[in-house]
Amino acid sequence: MNLLFICTGNTCRSPMAEAIARAEAARLGLEGVFCASAGVFAVAGQPAAAPAIAVAGERKIDLTRHRSRELAPELGEWADVVLGMSRSHLSGVADVVPDVETRLLTEHLPTSDPRHGLAVPDPFGGDLETYEETYRLLERAIRGLFDDLFPAGAEPRTGHLGG
Repeated sequence: MNLLFICTGNTCRSPMAEAIARAEAARLGLEGVFCASAGVFAVAGQPAAAPAIAVAGERKIDLTRHRSRELAPELGEWADVVLGMSRSHLSGVADVVPDVETRLLTEHLPTSDPRHGLAVPDPFGGDLETYEETYRLLERAIRGLFDDLFPAGAEPRTGHLGG
């Protein structure tokens, strides 16, 4: 299964989400789950934001090698599902790859969570605590995503996730 995380510039939210998802797949012992990220308005080759690197590094996740990339049709076609940080990101994906399944990442939070169905706030330009809050939100949403995609004991599915 190929999971693609999308944000605006591919330097904060989506690289953290990609790394968290990789770690979650490893923690669950899931093989065949591949994660990537891109931005709908990314400038190619930019490193992850320094606070994102720091926050991830505190959790032994290395973002120092990350380089931003803009969403391209072939990357969207690679994905089984594209997970956007906001509805505008999902619209941007539809402009580039109209036939891929898209989901708002926060739809995988429990319905009781106050962030359920809302955009993941962009921490760009914020302080370290802002990045911490974003990271924690991404962690909760990705755990929910994995619970939804891979119920206990289920093997990873391949192909598109819709119906």
